[in-house]
Amino acid sequence: MPPKAKEEKKAVVRFGRVRSNLKMGLVGLPNVGKSSLFNLLCNASAAASNFAFCTIDPNESRCVVPDQRFDYLCDLHKPASKIPAYLHVTDIAGLIKGASEGAGLGNAFLSHIAAVDGIFHLVRGFENDEIMHVDDSVDPVRDLETITSELCMKDLDTIDRAIENEKKEHKRTKMTKEMEAYMALLEKIKAMLEANQPVRTGTWTAAEVESVNERLKELITTKPMIYLVNLSMEQFVKKRSRCLPLVQKWVDEHGGGTIIPFSVEFEQKRWDLREDPAALETFMADAEGAKSALPRMVKIGYKQLHLIYFFTAGEQEVRCWTIQEGNLAPQAAGAIHTDFERGFIKAEVVSYEDYKAYNNGKASMVDVKAAGKYRIEGKSYVVQDGDIIHFQFNVTADKKKK
Repeated sequence: MPPKAKEEKKAVVRFGRVRSNLKMGLVGLPNVGKSSLFNLLCNASAAASNFAFCTIDPNESRCVVPDQRFDYLCDLHKPASKIPAYLHVTDIAGLIKGASEGAGLGNAFLSHIAAVDGIFHLVRGFENDEIMHVDDSVDPVRDLETITSELCMKDLDTIDRAIENEKKEHKRTKMTKEMEAYMALLEKIKAMLEANQPVRTGTWTAAEVESVNERLKELITTKPMIYLVNLSMEQFVKKRSRCLPLVQKWVDEHGGGTIIPFSVEFEQKRWDLREDPAALETFMADAEGAKSALPRMVKIGYKQLHLIYFFTAGEQEVRCWTIQEGNLAPQAAGAIHTDFERGFIKAEVVSYEDYKAYNNGKASMVDVKAAGKYRIEGKSYVVQDGDIIHFQFNVTADKKKK
């Protein structure tokens, strides 16, 4: 038999690190509601006060990714242990104009942004004389411009240094096609940043993305961005805000993206009433159909990081295992234990939808197998979000050399 062909390495087609413990960072000007939102998302207790730079060191926590599929499996199996998926969130101190040149708390906080993998860009859309604003007036579009400009200028500094280093290298060695391509990439990125356009909004080849991931890891504007607009409770409930169309126009002109209107005031009142069901029911009835935006925020943040999860389910435990979108079965097995990946034999798989449709309400695979929905997958199987998997593996201890 001819030797098996080696698998070709798949091209990198998106910016960022490839791992399962990625983080979203809350970014914005001081006093727009970042720490209050962080507390609500993560049931945390980060300081949230009415003065600039209340947050200095970044606060880190995690919040549960809501999922009816996980709830169904738990209700069905009634396991002793229930472990959902989590989104890791970092509350980063407020940036101000000039941060890229050291203003405010400056470059230290820009480095905190560089340490996360995606950004919740938070702006304030309501006036309130009792809550100070760093620019003395509320203008969400101006705030979007300020933060975007600071991030672009920080990246521009990185690119200028990279270009200077390449020029020095070119003086010492003969120019190669690879060096020419990299210099062209740097100049292309520089032109975008000088136009105040984040790198992620450009059109890039797989080779260019791979080059950025390998050689320009510190770039900030490659990170996925979700725009959060903090409204007053009245604006949120009435679904009326003059700033939202302006924010939408700005976002469309800067590469597009998801915009999530929400209200810290509304979410805080819901949270405060959580232990009084009758009062909470009355509050929600008066809210004219408004619902919490937090679950959507978490789900979209998780998705923007290209994370998915598969389930293991039984009477002992129902658990979500976070992996990167596109992971193969052995890599997914490695999320449970490195031995599972090293000794991978096969994966016994059923999609959540098929499991629910064919189990006849029983915590069993018998009827699912009878329906032909229980599959055996090998090393080339790309795990899908919501798969229920049982791995078969075998790890033989290495024999000691005599």
